[in-house]
Amino acid sequence: MQTEIVILENEIHKQYPDVLNILLKDHTTQKNIFWATDNYEQLGESYHFEAQILPELITGENGNIIMPRVQKDKLLQQTRSKDMAEVYTPSWICNAQNNLIDKAWFGKENVFNSEVEKSKGYKWTINKDKIIFPENKTWKDYIRDTRLEIACGEAPYITSRYDTTTGKFIPIKKRVGILDRKLRVINENVQNSGEWLEAAQAAFKNTYAYEWQGDSLLIAREAMLVTFIENYKQQFGKEPLLKSIQFIAYIISWNVWQMDGLKGVIPNSCGHKTEISLNHFGETETKHTFCEGCEKENIYKHNGTYCLIKDWSNKDIETGKKGRRIRFVDLI
Repeated sequence: MQTEIVILENEIHKQYPDVLNILLKDHTTQKNIFWATDNYEQLGESYHFEAQILPELITGENGNIIMPRVQKDKLLQQTRSKDMAEVYTPSWICNAQNNLIDKAWFGKENVFNSEVEKSKGYKWTINKDKIIFPENKTWKDYIRDTRLEIACGEAPYITSRYDTTTGKFIPIKKRVGILDRKLRVINENVQNSGEWLEAAQAAFKNTYAYEWQGDSLLIAREAMLVTFIENYKQQFGKEPLLKSIQFIAYIISWNVWQMDGLKGVIPNSCGHKTEISLNHFGETETKHTFCEGCEKENIYKHNGTYCLIKDWSNKDIETGKKGRRIRFVDLI
């Protein structure tokens, strides 16, 4: 796996069988995530707003279609910012805000790094010492602490593989994302590969994010997967087995999902709906319904498709297996 900011779908498709299919899965609709943007419609009908993102559309000769925002055309960046309020946050701001979360969790400042202001902007200095935990908490408590990035874009708050505003690659030891910190703690406390994988799975299961636009969502999912592979390789000098990569991809496909964050539903799934039925006299009746949630701005009354996520700590009622399916809106 390359150590560059661009993650090529061709590389995933060739090196890791079935992983790209897993990363494209939408578990709420049981289809693939969809584009949810008009930025690719000039490529044909399969790239229109409501079309699913299929592997064949982004591999082969189309393998470089989806690119990080920093590498997109400047005009396109401006359009996405205007139309979808797409604004990408510098890594130093992600770090500062994640530091505030950890300050509250640890009860002290500068646990993972210290923020410094230099002539060319804000930076951070990594704390090279092993992370020390409060008396009433352990490293396992930390990796199992549930955290969520809202409207995640390319997920810079979760994994800072690169600065989303400059495109500069960030080495593993200098990363500051939520998942980066959890993996650092695992690296410092686990040397056995089996135990490491189990701990990493717990870290991923407790890290969530959602995003509207399909291309950004896929980039976020890919970044998290590559972060897993990079950390394992740094720790053990080789890549994890394919089945381990596939399982992490499966966790990511549940935990990082496509959603309209203001409504809790699949983007653009609300609206005017017409139902045609037969009455007791065999006559056709037409019923028109509008979305009460949209009209009254009530998140619990939408007629769109409410998004499902997994609570990995509890059993699902239908399957009896670990990983209870719940509506995200029911957590609010």
